[in-house]
Amino acid sequence: FPSAGQTEFDFISALVKSGRVPDDVIVQVLTQSREDLIRTSFDSLDGARAAIVHLYNPTAPLFRRVVYGKDKAGIVDIAVQGAQWFAQCAAAQPDTDWRFEYSPETFTMTELDFALEICERVVDVLEPATRYPVILNLPATVEVATPNVFADQIEWMHRHLSRRDRVIVSVHPHNDRGTGVAAAELAVMAGADRVEGCLFGNGERTGNVCLVTLA
Repeated sequence: FPSAGQTEFDFISALVKSGRVPDDVIVQVLTQSREDLIRTSFDSLDGARAAIVHLYNPTAPLFRRVVYGKDKAGIVDIAVQGAQWFAQCAAAQPDTDWRFEYSPETFTMTELDFALEICERVVDVLEPATRYPVILNLPATVEVATPNVFADQIEWMHRHLSRRDRVIVSVHPHNDRGTGVAAAELAVMAGADRVEGCLFGNGERTGNVCLVTLA
């Protein structure tokens, strides 16, 4: 999260410039949909052979009402504008092989039709700016239901995305209920292509899915 502070920025930048990133490893960074944070994130990757830049913004009704004071259209605008800044920044650093990722943060608390709409609008912008499929990451930002319900949500998105063959469906399970591994396994069975997690689950807040157990 290189825009979080100088220490994080310096770590990512030093990693990129060290030449020690193996050819089969791609550095990934995360940023909220704000221009200054996006530009800082791309700056941290200056000189990278390849990188994934991951954009996110909250989409659930509570966040729309309390945090942003915006309707659905206003939240879509935030995401689309962020995607446009991604495309601009990537074009300014053509020597890096860019891949893009988008998360409707709080996906599990978001109406499915709205999650689909905002993902489709972001892909409209990002797809022409990369030669790779756009990663659509569907996070259990808060694990608010049992794993089978999460899997049902993933399956619904898998079946309704208009460009399913041109996107990668990713999941990012948290562990509030202690069922992150089950949620990840069922999500993959329901159509997900990719899982984000941490070694032994040592991630953010309640912890992420444990990649060691999952593997």
